[in-house]
Amino acid sequence: MTPATTATTIEEVAAAAGVSRSTVSRVVNGSTSVSPAALEAVNQAIAKLKYVPNRAARTLASRTTNAVALVVPEDPTRFFGDPYFASVVGGIYSRLAATPYVLNVFLASDDQGDKTTTYLRGGNVDGAMIVSHHARDSYVEQIADSVPVVFAGRPTQPDVASRSYYVDVDNVLGGRLGTQELIDAGRTRIATIAGPADMPPGVDRLIGFNAALADAGLEPSGCVVGDFSEQGGAAAMRELLAGGGAIDGVFVANDLMARGAMAVLSEAGLRVPGDVSVVGFDDSVVATQVTPHLSTVRQPSFQQGELMVDVLLGLLAGEGADRVTIVDPEMVTRDSVR
Repeated sequence: MTPATTATTIEEVAAAAGVSRSTVSRVVNGSTSVSPAALEAVNQAIAKLKYVPNRAARTLASRTTNAVALVVPEDPTRFFGDPYFASVVGGIYSRLAATPYVLNVFLASDDQGDKTTTYLRGGNVDGAMIVSHHARDSYVEQIADSVPVVFAGRPTQPDVASRSYYVDVDNVLGGRLGTQELIDAGRTRIATIAGPADMPPGVDRLIGFNAALADAGLEPSGCVVGDFSEQGGAAAMRELLAGGGAIDGVFVANDLMARGAMAVLSEAGLRVPGDVSVVGFDDSVVATQVTPHLSTVRQPSFQQGELMVDVLLGLLAGEGADRVTIVDPEMVTRDSVR
């Protein structure tokens, strides 16, 4: 009886070639986002080790499931409580309605992505969209190596960002627009409640805030980082007020945090906009639920969802797509500024 032989694994090929497992995976699957040197090293290792890809897995992966995934690395409270997600998902559903695809939603916050990654890599979906990812969500790279992926926003991991498809809002421009609204209203002591530093929107909106102030010859009057929740906005506003500095304007990185901030200002006996002008970001339903109605930077979240589906369907059809799609925000002026 002939002894059984152990098939060469993709990890062994990666070790022999001196590259990552994901690089070998991209070569095997015909991706063009591999350097010529890495491509040659991988092909030499494949030939030397007589590596044969798992044909059963390749066949499974090539079979159409008519299902796509929406992966949201957030807890359910955040997902169901933030109007941003409702708007993005609305756009996704709108675009998928005329197609045979069904949408599977995964809230991947409780297991560091293990269950979600295992499921998606098992050939259960044709592609995936990933929304609201943080720098700590390293498992998204494994998903991107398994199925075509489109991100909402620039991926946080540089290696993933350099080879991924994503639909983003020009958040730097949005930060500029919101801050400029306060400057144009005559505010000179302007603070910000920024978004999380491990998320590109939080970073980019802060960059736009600082740039607008610098152009106007102004210095920031305070910066506190929030978590995009109403409670986080309230806590950040309390911290700004406790700092003791005079503030007459606040640019807040999303509408939910702005609502929390406005409640704290009211508790402190400060009038909006009489004493402090406030600008949010999103133009969600929250903006017209508060009093006074919130001036805010509108990001086209519904359109972002639609465009993500367009890009993903193009990839699944083999038609290709633009790797990066950027949509512009716009300023919506209401009653919280002047």
